[in-house]
Amino acid sequence: MKNLVAYITSAYPEKSFTVDLALALGESGVDTLELGVPFSDPVADGPSIEQANHKALELGFKFQDLLEISQEVAPKVNTLWMGYFNSFYQQNMQELLPLAKSLHVKGMIIPDLPHEEALLYKELFNANNLANISFVAPTDSPQRIQEVVKDAQEFIYMVAYTGITGSGVAEDLQPFLASIKEYTQTPVYVGFGVNEKTAKEKVKGADGVIVGSAFINILLEEKLSATQKIQQCSTLAKNIKELINS
Repeated sequence: MKNLVAYITSAYPEKSFTVDLALALGESGVDTLELGVPFSDPVADGPSIEQANHKALELGFKFQDLLEISQEVAPKVNTLWMGYFNSFYQQNMQELLPLAKSLHVKGMIIPDLPHEEALLYKELFNANNLANISFVAPTDSPQRIQEVVKDAQEFIYMVAYTGITGSGVAEDLQPFLASIKEYTQTPVYVGFGVNEKTAKEKVKGADGVIVGSAFINILLEEKLSATQKIQQCSTLAKNIKELINS
């Protein structure tokens, strides 16, 4: 069974909506939830997620909102925090990681924390039984791939192309996937540009897909009610989960 990871922006448009959406996604085939931490300069994300980040900040997002959402969601849905390192660093990593563990969060996805710098926090993550998700990209050398994935936990985030999320650029991922799997038994999930149209092709040879912008595009539809947004996101999750396993 191939897995589906879904990204949603925390507290957009409000905390209670995020909780309801997260639980609905968990019931609709999503295996792991990425709770996004709104940030003013989300450099790895495309325009949809960037817009949702900015809107959440304009609505007054505070880090405490993430904690309160996680308290409701993480015991019921496998949950990771996805955010930029400054958001976490400001909370004091020595205190934040034990807190994340106590909330049943499984780890973090930090796209702007290079592997070499992440090693500084390796013992802290391990001590709290939390994963710091590893990224690999087509531009990485075989030597670097081997180094990055050797201690990877939970899953490896394979960047489907060099760019930002949500673009849906097509390319042959098979040689790259094969090169990663030479060095690890950890599941490899494909991210960036994965949606209902591309998921079946992108998951070939991989263990799962990571979908963000496709969900966020629904949340940005102002004409939809909260209930309609949750219904459409749930349908999308079910459809993608079926596609990647058909």
